[in-house]
Amino acid sequence: MPQTDTPGTEVTQRARLRWWTELPLILLVYGCYSAGRLLARGDVSGAVDHGLAILRLEKALYLNAEHPLNRLFTHEPWLGIPADFWYASLHYVVTPAVLVWLFRTRTEHYRQARTWLMASTFIGLIGFTLLPTCPPRLLSPGYGFVDTMAHYSSYGWWGGEASAPRGMGGMTNQYAAMPSLHVGWALWCGVMLWRYGGTRLTRILAVAYPLLTAVVVMGTANHYSLDAVAGVAVMGVGLLLAPRLTRATDLLRARFAARAPRAAAAAGSPIVSGGCQTSAGERIPRQRESQLASAAEPDASPRDAGEGAPAAAR
Repeated sequence: MPQTDTPGTEVTQRARLRWWTELPLILLVYGCYSAGRLLARGDVSGAVDHGLAILRLEKALYLNAEHPLNRLFTHEPWLGIPADFWYASLHYVVTPAVLVWLFRTRTEHYRQARTWLMASTFIGLIGFTLLPTCPPRLLSPGYGFVDTMAHYSSYGWWGGEASAPRGMGGMTNQYAAMPSLHVGWALWCGVMLWRYGGTRLTRILAVAYPLLTAVVVMGTANHYSLDAVAGVAVMGVGLLLAPRLTRATDLLRARFAARAPRAAAAAGSPIVSGGCQTSAGERIPRQRESQLASAAEPDASPRDAGEGAPAAAR
């Protein structure tokens, strides 16, 4: 039987998601991503060894897409310059744009998609930390690669050191090539556009964007072919982990929500002494019960009822 949503689930989901809680979360993940890229930048010799090992493995597997693409982008500025702009900017623009689009128009799918993206990003950070890798553009010239970002740096805002703005290249980790999150994030965007776009144009973009991104990262000599493959693999692992992370988050939220009413109830009934509690409007325990009992006795005198009682009729 087809799975149906419980009535009220979509309303509850919409009530939970607010931009002022989502935005800090996204910024936190991106901050961790940016900070994590800096952790292994000092291990240059190890990064170069890892890069050369990837080249040897690709040679054994008869993979050599980087060299012909890099030569093409170097000799044809009409291809190389747009590719550099693509590499330096689109993943900062397209990925947030797809997130906002999902949040505004596909709220019921947004949370799972966002969790998938975040989980994959953190897995990528583990790869950057454990396996710092020198990109092809930073290898010695004898390996035949040209850094197109430096070659065409006069056309853009980036400098010769990295895709960062001029003068800020030293603040980035240039040895975070494995895996390629450029390709991973582009794949995520493509899947979202294919699933929820609903038009022929969005489906064309869903296929073209990740494929062209893979071509760009190799043609600009920023990544190896296996870096792109690793980016796809990271997104696959993140996709498997996302439902489990969502369930764990829901469980923690339910536990905190169950504790909150008990804490509020305890705060609303202050303990006076010996376990006695006062009700609203009482100064001493059971004050209201005593007043009601006195008023119910037929022989109670006005004096017993208090100074405010009316005088007895004569």
